[in-house]
Amino acid sequence: MKNEMCLSCLQNRINLDFSNKLVFNHAVCSSPLPFATTAVVQLADSGEDVTAQFTLEYIPKSYNNCFVNYINEHIEENLDSYCKDKKNYTNLPIINQDKAAFGIERSEFEIKSHESQCLLNGGRNTSFGWLGCDTSTCNFSGRFSCLRTITALAPVSQVGITSYPIFKQLALKFLSGELEDDILCSLTVLIEGKATGRDSTNFLNLAGVPSFDESSSPGCVRHPNIVPILGMLTSASHVNLVLPKAPYTLENILHYSPGALKSDWHIRFLIYQLLSAVSHLHSLGITHGSLCPSIVLLNDNCWCWLHVSYAQRLHSKTESISEEYSSVPSLEIGCCTEGCHSQELYADLKLSPSVDWHSSFSSWWSGELSNFEYLLVLNKLAGRRWGDHTFHTVMPWVIDFTVKPDENCDAGWRDLRKSKWRLAKGDEQLDFTYLTSEIPHHVSDECLSELAVCSYKARRLPLSVLRMAVRSVYEPNEYPSTMQRLFQWTPDECIPEFYYDPIIFKSQHSGMSDLAIPSWSGSAEEFINLHRDALESEKVSSEIHHWIDTTFGYKMSGESAIAAKNVMLPASTPTTLRSVGRRQLFTQPHPARQRGARSSHKSLTESVLQQLVASEVLREKHNLETSCLQALEKTASFSEHARHLSPIYTFQPRHYVNNDPSVEELQTESLGNPIFEGADAVNKCWTPTIIDLNHLLESVEVENERLLGYQELLLWKQNSSSLHILPKVGDLDIFSIGCILAELYLGKPLFDRKSLEAYLESGILPKLMKGLPHHAEVVVEACIQKELWRRPSAKSLLESPYFPATVRSAYIFLAPLQLISTIGSRICYAATFAKQGALKAMGAFAAEMCAPHCLVLIVSSLSDSEGEWAFILLKEFLRCLDPVAAGTLIFPAIQKILQATGYSHLKVSILQDSFVQELWKRIGKSTYLEKIHPVVLSNLYGVPNESTAAAASVLLVGSSEELGVPITVHQTILPLIQHYGKGLCSDGIDVVIRIGVLFGENFVVNQELPLLRSIASSCINVSSVNKPEPLQSWGTLALMDCLMTLDGLVPILKEEVVVKELIEEENCIYVQVLMQCNIGIPLLQAAARSLIAICHQIGPNLTALQVLPKLKELFSELAFSQEASASSASFGERVKGCKKKKDEVSIDSRMDLVFLLYPPLASLLGIEKLRQCCATWLLLEQFLLRCYNWKWEYSGESSLTGPDNLNNRIYGLKSSRSEFSPARKLLDTSGWSIPQAQGNRGPNTLKPHTSSHEHHHNPVDNPVKSSNVEKHESWYWFPSPASTWNGPYFLGRVGNSKDELPWKIKASVIHSVRAHHGAVRCFAVQQDECKVFTAGVGQGFKGIIQKWDLSRINCLSSYHGHEEVVNEICLLASSERVASCDGTVHIWNSETGKLISVFSEFSEDSVHHISPLTSRSRVNLDQANMLNFNPHLSGIMTTAFDGSLYTSLHYLQNSNKLVMGTGNGSLRFLDVVQGQKLHLWRTESPEASFPSLISSICSCGSDKMQADGNAASPSWVASGLSSGKCRLLDVRSGHIIASWQAHDGYITKLAAPEDHLLVSSSLDRTIRIWDLRRNWTSESTVFKGHNDSVSGFSVWGQDVISISRNKIGLSSLSRPAYEDGQPCVTPHYLYMADRELRNLSAFSSITILPFSRLFLVGTEDGYLKICC
Repeated sequence: MKNEMCLSCLQNRINLDFSNKLVFNHAVCSSPLPFATTAVVQLADSGEDVTAQFTLEYIPKSYNNCFVNYINEHIEENLDSYCKDKKNYTNLPIINQDKAAFGIERSEFEIKSHESQCLLNGGRNTSFGWLGCDTSTCNFSGRFSCLRTITALAPVSQVGITSYPIFKQLALKFLSGELEDDILCSLTVLIEGKATGRDSTNFLNLAGVPSFDESSSPGCVRHPNIVPILGMLTSASHVNLVLPKAPYTLENILHYSPGALKSDWHIRFLIYQLLSAVSHLHSLGITHGSLCPSIVLLNDNCWCWLHVSYAQRLHSKTESISEEYSSVPSLEIGCCTEGCHSQELYADLKLSPSVDWHSSFSSWWSGELSNFEYLLVLNKLAGRRWGDHTFHTVMPWVIDFTVKPDENCDAGWRDLRKSKWRLAKGDEQLDFTYLTSEIPHHVSDECLSELAVCSYKARRLPLSVLRMAVRSVYEPNEYPSTMQRLFQWTPDECIPEFYYDPIIFKSQHSGMSDLAIPSWSGSAEEFINLHRDALESEKVSSEIHHWIDTTFGYKMSGESAIAAKNVMLPASTPTTLRSVGRRQLFTQPHPARQRGARSSHKSLTESVLQQLVASEVLREKHNLETSCLQALEKTASFSEHARHLSPIYTFQPRHYVNNDPSVEELQTESLGNPIFEGADAVNKCWTPTIIDLNHLLESVEVENERLLGYQELLLWKQNSSSLHILPKVGDLDIFSIGCILAELYLGKPLFDRKSLEAYLESGILPKLMKGLPHHAEVVVEACIQKELWRRPSAKSLLESPYFPATVRSAYIFLAPLQLISTIGSRICYAATFAKQGALKAMGAFAAEMCAPHCLVLIVSSLSDSEGEWAFILLKEFLRCLDPVAAGTLIFPAIQKILQATGYSHLKVSILQDSFVQELWKRIGKSTYLEKIHPVVLSNLYGVPNESTAAAASVLLVGSSEELGVPITVHQTILPLIQHYGKGLCSDGIDVVIRIGVLFGENFVVNQELPLLRSIASSCINVSSVNKPEPLQSWGTLALMDCLMTLDGLVPILKEEVVVKELIEEENCIYVQVLMQCNIGIPLLQAAARSLIAICHQIGPNLTALQVLPKLKELFSELAFSQEASASSASFGERVKGCKKKKDEVSIDSRMDLVFLLYPPLASLLGIEKLRQCCATWLLLEQFLLRCYNWKWEYSGESSLTGPDNLNNRIYGLKSSRSEFSPARKLLDTSGWSIPQAQGNRGPNTLKPHTSSHEHHHNPVDNPVKSSNVEKHESWYWFPSPASTWNGPYFLGRVGNSKDELPWKIKASVIHSVRAHHGAVRCFAVQQDECKVFTAGVGQGFKGIIQKWDLSRINCLSSYHGHEEVVNEICLLASSERVASCDGTVHIWNSETGKLISVFSEFSEDSVHHISPLTSRSRVNLDQANMLNFNPHLSGIMTTAFDGSLYTSLHYLQNSNKLVMGTGNGSLRFLDVVQGQKLHLWRTESPEASFPSLISSICSCGSDKMQADGNAASPSWVASGLSSGKCRLLDVRSGHIIASWQAHDGYITKLAAPEDHLLVSSSLDRTIRIWDLRRNWTSESTVFKGHNDSVSGFSVWGQDVISISRNKIGLSSLSRPAYEDGQPCVTPHYLYMADRELRNLSAFSSITILPFSRLFLVGTEDGYLKICC
């Protein structure tokens, strides 16, 4: 520690060097003590990205070595000229040293002539006198000169003077992506097939194209897995290295989020990156020497940077880089700054800089190490960081500060058996929290939060930090003023500063007083001593192990945590990367400290040593006693159990240290490396490899994704160990690689000191090796060979069969994206490479692994050109990914893009109909409707960008016809109408109009007009009552939107339809609006003009007959109320958002309605006819003459409103109404195109049917053709949802968004058709909800499956291949295939009806591919596909059985597998792609005399997406049995997780609405909800209420619709109804649409069409009923 600074001195040094303009976040300490040479800082005054952090490393200049000389030489020549004006630091030099050493012009600074000498020597070790480099001691001089090696390791680094302007310049260059942007652009040009420079070729060589070469000459391009050094800044005493701060380290992942490495492939990919970086170091002739998880840096996508410690390399070679595994002697503890007060603070500490838990524990237990020091060691092991307020080092509170601590008295001591959180909250509150929380927990926050740390240190922290972490408004009086108040205020633990640093009590803020110490201490120094004495007291020492158990030990998990009320709230997403968290160090109780082994924190005097010696003697005497022997045995056992806390990743064999051949000698003795053989070798090194696009595509191509087998790995291991006879450069690093690889699989270190000694002495591998997968075990064993020469090189490992071709392909594709370049350049590269076929060449799996790295780029704000490239990249991924991966990866990216505000070229491109069609094709309509469609609608709300809103409008209209009427109504029309008056833009209203135009008159009449009338009635009712102004304003705006919609819809309606729907009714919308006195003037004006337009459309006769009688009252009111209402006018002026048409005359009062209505009507009807119908015509005409100078003069047309003006209002529709053809508008580059809509349209074809059986002939007589339905228009049976708005309902399903319209179920049958001769057993619905499969009983009691088109209730096709009744149908993800089960499983094509394969358990062939004309297939014996596990342990059968039938079927979409339940309680897995049966799992014990059949199967995650966007593979499968039992099995192993008696009868259905919820129904008349996070075998939510057996149910969201006999039951998982304190089901009969007839048929099956807001039920007598 002699060169490290305390945190205070380090911060002061940074403030001094950088003019107090850098924000000091925290230090990076390598030891448990607060000493460091590295800090995390950020810019304070940057307008770019103030959150970006950087690592600043201080290296003393006291070393006389080539690295410091290298920097001095670069800066010395320029220092004099630039430092004459000391005030002008902005002109200080920054020297781009990366390419200067190679003669490439990249900066304005001169190229060092000395550096070119290394090229003339072929890159050999070269000692330059001006650098003062001695190759015998230089750690940068390996195969090449130190100059060239340093330049190759830090090519982008710039050399300059330590100052804030230069630091800021470096930081902004990094943030802007300028440093390596030209390299990526050069690579993009190469991919395009154009000529480019050497940079792209050099980079590809580093990435392994054409292969990894450890003998090549180093270029001037940074390796993508070496951390970039942005700058080397020099001051008088130090060299400062500036590096970007990585958010995570591999150590963070192993400790806090091990699930972040989601699969074995991700582990291999991470090791591949690490090996690539190590191979680059070895090619330079240098060894890293200290590889461990803490120096492997990771970004958000787990791309790694290897940190190379330059400070460590400043030692000469005589000092070993890798420490020997013997104990490290203690160094002098203290700050290197002269006069620092920390010398006194830490004078009594005896900690070693290295963290060795075993020695620390032994010293603490025996009394040689204080409690304070031991707790610091535990904090370091847990990853806690000095000075980091979010994860600060933690200490226990030991006293409550009420009285002076006295060991002879219990008063004032804190109970260390309970956590501070428990002491502060109380057991009662914690129990309540645990029992009532959705996720049971006691503790919701860290044991030491950022708020608490900043409050503790408030006197010493800047106000800016306090405002950010504590409270935005600084109020000094709100901070606790005394230690006692601080202790009482916080539920958090203490910090170490209260035990050693008296300066923490001193306030540096004028408004905040010093933190008051207790009255029983005279000064801060005295209090620190007393507080520290209390921590080291015998009383605390005897109980401190309880606090360790709670904070770091076994009481953090399991039953012990529950008993200690210490259950932490778990992370919501376990796969999310985290840099902080609670690490559990121990899983066994921590031993108590040896009694009497108290260690004073004073300096170790002679008397103390004598006491320790005496205590050792006493301890030896008492070893004979049983209690002491037990304590020693317990301590030894605990120490053995915690061996993982002292990991070893590298070591230096003694023989290698004593006889260390130089690298140069090893290379000379090797088999003639040509790089050291003169000028020819130099030329050979500099001969570039020709790399073009074809070469690149070949490099990423994956011909076979199958992993090579175990035998290939064994052969590789044998060959790799026989290639070398001498130690190689980097053999020590290979050992470290093996240790890291093993820990990634095991979750704990492979070696500690004891196991390593045993391995080196006896050659016995650690027992942990048995826990490794076989393929990893081979690689690890090869890496940790005792003989260094037997270890493979990094290059050999990279080319080993352990890494599949997908790893190499993904690495080559992703490596350029890690260059420090702009987002635009990265997107351009990825899109260009993908467009050239890279993603297709590497295959779907490798493309899926690359997608997260690329898609994160396109969600940011992009220019138009960047948006075009991003759209290309998005389309390429959509084409190359499989549907499940596309849904989980692409949809979240699209959501973020569409949710962004403002204009985006990429957003407009995504909203194109062609792209959405591709989405539907690849992913399915249901996923689109759930994830994307609501976001598309959101682009019409508020004040959207005009281009975006127009594109969204076109997409919604263009897609509506293919989605069908029910989905269009519920997912498009209703959400838009629901936003009337709430900021819906004009394009949103246009969508409603044009969809009506598209579907025709009947759709408008039956669907849209009822909704508009309902909205208008509600708004008129609101306006007529004295309501608050905001509510009235909403009603006015909603009415205005309704009128605008009607204006667009009315022109397509026939005259008689207009009269019937809008005029004839008593509640005519227009007249109702005109009669309102409290309504705004703009709305009155719009209503008047719309009414006149309707009058012109229906003609004078209908106007006189239908309209004028309704206007009599209005004309009378206006005639006798000729004074304008000021209140209505003033209110009208406040209405915002009203749209006015051009050339409209504005009115100022309600009386002006006379001018808008009377003259146009006179022109249309004739003055005489109008006067006959209007008794007050004289008064009105006098008003018009007086105010408007209007009098009747017949001219044949109105001066204000005529046919020409009318035609301008009708959206360009000039054809006759009777011959009008609806148009579908699509956006292209030129404008609108109008393809003809399909279907016959007429005025009487869309009337909803109200009876069930009489609508059709029975299709069962001719299932493929239905003569009667062809005359009907599509969706003729679908009713308007307007009736549910005010009609009876008893369940409202709240959607995902707060504005989504609830689903109100009326329990009405809206259509019914005879589908089968017998019972309808099950359904399967396609994603578009337009096609549905029904399985039922056919003639002769054979099973038959029919495919129905719901739009016309037409049977499209049938499948007759089953001999028995079908009990289950599953729609497979590929090729329109269907799986159905009748005791055997048939897979057949739904389009052609052709049988593909049949699977069964009782014949001789496992699978037989047949045609529909052949007989029933036979099955093979299944031994070849069996997994031979112990059935008692894993539940997997060892032999096949005869006579079993498949009784249930379930499809695992993510893995594309079928799970079949059998009649003897077993589960058979089937690979759909390969058409091959897999393993067979037994859920019943072999001894069961009467095995139960499996009646239902479900799984978690089979069709869900995790929060982080990754595919949610099923983790468990649940099976329901006829005996009423439920069994939960682990998908990965087949182990039975749990088995319990769920029901008293046959289980009819299982479903998993959430991963932690299981819903079951049974013949025992109940539905039960099982929360798998709790003890589900004893507790469940039981829904009762059915009087008969529950034959099935269907779940959507949180709602459950169940069937029992001829009733449906409705219940909610989130809002259950209660009866007598118990959750209950609300049973109801199904009624016909007219609510007069009740359904009497018994129900046999049910399914939900969620997006259509419908559900289907099948009956025992063969009917298919569509219900709402």
